[in-house]
Amino acid sequence: MLLIGLAGLELEPREREWLVAPGVAGVILFARNYADRGQLMALAESIRQVGGEHLLVAVDQEGGPVQRFRDGFTRLPALSKIGAAYARDPDDAVRLAEEHAWVMASELRACGVDFSFAPVVDLARGNAAIGPRAFHADPAVAGELAQAYVRGMHLGGMAAVLKHFPGHGSVATDTHKAQAVDLRPLEAIADADVRPFAEAIEAHAEAVMMAHVIYPAVDDKPAGFSHVWIEDVLRGELGFAGVVISDDISMAAAGAAGGVGARVKAHLAAGCDLVLACSPEVVDEAIAALSPLSDGAMERLAPLRGAIGATWEGLLDNPQRDRFIARITALDAPEGNA
Repeated sequence: MLLIGLAGLELEPREREWLVAPGVAGVILFARNYADRGQLMALAESIRQVGGEHLLVAVDQEGGPVQRFRDGFTRLPALSKIGAAYARDPDDAVRLAEEHAWVMASELRACGVDFSFAPVVDLARGNAAIGPRAFHADPAVAGELAQAYVRGMHLGGMAAVLKHFPGHGSVATDTHKAQAVDLRPLEAIADADVRPFAEAIEAHAEAVMMAHVIYPAVDDKPAGFSHVWIEDVLRGELGFAGVVISDDISMAAAGAAGGVGARVKAHLAAGCDLVLACSPEVVDEAIAALSPLSDGAMERLAPLRGAIGATWEGLLDNPQRDRFIARITALDAPEGNA
C-alpha cells in the first residue's frame, strides 16, 4: 500500500487518477498543500470524495522545525523543549508531553486529518536530521515522554506513529541527503535506541516508521528494507502487531534498493504495510510497482483512521485547550521569561 504526496492546494486531474488506483491508501500532506484551515478541510474532503472514505490523510506535525501547518494552528515547540523541562520537573514534563500531543492531535482531527507521523522516539544524540525533534538523549527519559505523548494523541482521537525504528539519533548522517551507517552491535542499539520504542509500543502505539539507516552488525540493508529488523526484531522480539511504515522512498538513503519501483517492492517484501511516496514525481512509478492487493490489506490500516474529533468551534470553547496551549507555548519563551 502507498501513501502519496500531492503537488498543491487542490487535486490535479492526474492526482484524482492516483487516488482510485488499487493500492493507494491515502495521502501525506506538506506545507505546499496548505493555505489555511478552510482550504485544508476542503482538500481532505475532496480526497475522500474521489477515492473513498477509507483514504487516509496524514501529515508531519511534530512541532519545532517540522510543522507543516502553521498559520491558523498552534505553533508547537520542539519535543526537545519537553525533554529540557524534564530536568526541572519530571512529572510536569510528562504532563507537557501529553498536553502537546493533545493540542496537536485535536487540532488536526478538527480539520479532517487522520494522523501525524509523531512522536519522534529517536535519541537526541547529534543526528543532523533529528536535532531538536527528539525528546532526550537518555533512553529512559525518552521512553517515559514517548509513552506520555502516545497517551495524549489517543486522548485527541489520533493514532500514534513512532519513528524512526530502530533509532536514527545515534548516527550523524542525514538520510535525506546520504546513506547512513550505524556500526554498533545489536546489544548497544537494543540497550539504548530501541528502549524508548519498546516502551511506547507498550502504550499501544498503532504504527512504527522504519529508519533508512543501515546497521551492518544486524543486516546489510537499511532497516526499512530489512526482514530481520521488521519481522524478527520489531514484530518478533518486541511483539509489535501494528502497522509498519517506510520512510520516504524519495530520500537519498532509500537509493540502496535501486530505483523507485525497486524501493517500493523491497519495503513491501521486508514486511512494511505502508510505503511513503512523498514526491509527486515518483508516484506513477511507485503505483506501477505495486502487486495485486491481498485480502484485508486496507483493513490492516484501519487503526490509523482518526476517531471522531471536535470541531474547531468546539475546541475554541474548551478551556482545557487554552490552559494546555499556554503551558506548551511557554516552552518557547526566552530564558528568564518562561
